[in-house]
Amino acid sequence: MRPIAPEAPLLYRLLQRLLQWIIQITTKIEVSGMENIPANGPFILATNHLHVFDLPVAFAYNPRQVSVFAADKWRGKPGGWLMQTVTRTIFVARGEPDRRALGQALEVLKAGGVIAIAPEGTRSRTGGLLPGKSGAVYLAARAGVPIVPTAMWGQEQVMAGWARLRRTPVHLRFGPPVFLPADAARWRTVELEAYTEQLMLTLAQMLPPQYRGVYADKVRQMSSQPRKEQMSWSTGHSAEQA
Repeated sequence: MRPIAPEAPLLYRLLQRLLQWIIQITTKIEVSGMENIPANGPFILATNHLHVFDLPVAFAYNPRQVSVFAADKWRGKPGGWLMQTVTRTIFVARGEPDRRALGQALEVLKAGGVIAIAPEGTRSRTGGLLPGKSGAVYLAARAGVPIVPTAMWGQEQVMAGWARLRRTPVHLRFGPPVFLPADAARWRTVELEAYTEQLMLTLAQMLPPQYRGVYADKVRQMSSQPRKEQMSWSTGHSAEQA
């Protein structure tokens, strides 16, 4: 079994263990990069969004307690009630800037918490990455916290595998934390969009080619581009690691 969030309430930790057990016996789960998750302090977990199973997989194998964004459509439904029972859930309106939700997320980060967010803003229906929105970078810039890019794939095929009585390979990969420049809190739209593009390209590089979606061509171009011409992230590790 993988580590669980030691600071989380008992119900949270019990559900983590239960989900780990279910995932391990029903899929072929492969988790890598857990050493990249800061052992303490706030950060943003930025992940691609393929399926409703994304959240259980990321939740089960994260050794920190995570607060989550959820589409407003889940409010008042069993899935939304379960999320609210287990951890802090921030419901967000789609298709428009939701200042109330962003304010709640900043409160979590400034209190030392962890926020999980899908920069695409919605689930991909194509299986590939969609254009990223600037919410994750905005929160990181305003709160002065790192972003941990997180890539998942295979979970969208789990139900088809169950129908054939097969365990589907599922992959969860945590990348090195990304630290924004010191002046990021003063960024405007141009800078936020530029670094959102870089975040999405980082996620695309962590995914197999067939999952890169609208960023596939740019990743191919980057592979043939001299490294010094590419926008650089500041990556590293916190003083203490999980």
